[in-house]
Amino acid sequence: MKLGIAIAPKEALPSAFVVFRDDIELSIKKAHSLGYDGVELALLDSSQIDLNHVDELCGKYGLEIPMISSGQVYAQGQLCFSSPVKDIQEQAKARIKGLIDLAEHFSAMINIGRVRGPVEAGEPYENSEKRFLDSMDEVAAYAEPKGVVIAVEPVNRYEINFLNNVGQAAEICAKIDRPNVKIMPDVFHMNIEDASIEASLAAHIDQIVYIHFADSNRLAPGMGHLNFPNIIKVLKSLGYEGYVTAEILPLPTPDEAASQAARYLRSLL
Repeated sequence: MKLGIAIAPKEALPSAFVVFRDDIELSIKKAHSLGYDGVELALLDSSQIDLNHVDELCGKYGLEIPMISSGQVYAQGQLCFSSPVKDIQEQAKARIKGLIDLAEHFSAMINIGRVRGPVEAGEPYENSEKRFLDSMDEVAAYAEPKGVVIAVEPVNRYEINFLNNVGQAAEICAKIDRPNVKIMPDVFHMNIEDASIEASLAAHIDQIVYIHFADSNRLAPGMGHLNFPNIIKVLKSLGYEGYVTAEILPLPTPDEAASQAARYLRSLL
């Protein structure tokens, strides 16, 4: 397994769950010094980074960019795939396609979290699901020839009312039926929604391409009550070799959070 950490530019929205919200060069340098293998870029749109500069930094510090995360697309303006407003759907798809282009450049994946949108109140579930499925089919078709995998992230019910657990994500991926649409669990959300983190991982390991790690309190692993030794033991037994990436609150300070996550997870990996 490889170890990642989520970072974002200085101008990232307050809602971005990242450890380092700072100058990209400084964040990548810190990630390298702490022993991370890669950095996940949490971006609002593709204009937030200088491709050539990031390429140079990754080469200099020997880091990968395995994932472009899209949470801020929904957080700013509620752009989402399930919206009944056609213009909102189109804006969401355009923003995601821009991030897919970035992911192609870095040989990275892109995640679909809350940008999928909610199930709209006052209408049948199937209506919202169909708008989501149609949008996903379009962006997945755009991503497929670029070699970009789209990873659907289940998110707990207190943040959105659609696709809350790993089983539901697996069912929706089967409906989308695209080879480049997979699953990205987050153990923080799984702790709320899945009866067993380990059992859900085992049941769907063939579709899992990336995993977010945060403890039960959204702090660094080892600072809450999740059983990370057992979670990692199960992942090893299942042959999982992808990234486990710290998407955590920057507490008590960003440097301390990043150091705690790296130190604790390296001891288990």
